[in-house]
Amino acid sequence: MMNAATTGLAAGMVLGFAGYFGGFWAFLLVLVLGAAGLIVGLVVQGDLDLHARRQR
Repeated sequence: MMNAATTGLAAGMVLGFAGYFGGFWAFLLVLVLGAAGLIVGLVVQGDLDLHARRQR
């Protein structure tokens, strides 16, 4: 299992490659899809409960 520092390093490298090779729009697309993947992963893992947040 990866720790937070390793995950952050990998995410930074992916965003860097996307920005360098694909330009700004590729960087932005990777950033948005990465954030969506993070949210889905947290929901599946059980660390984020969207139902409880929606009822406030």
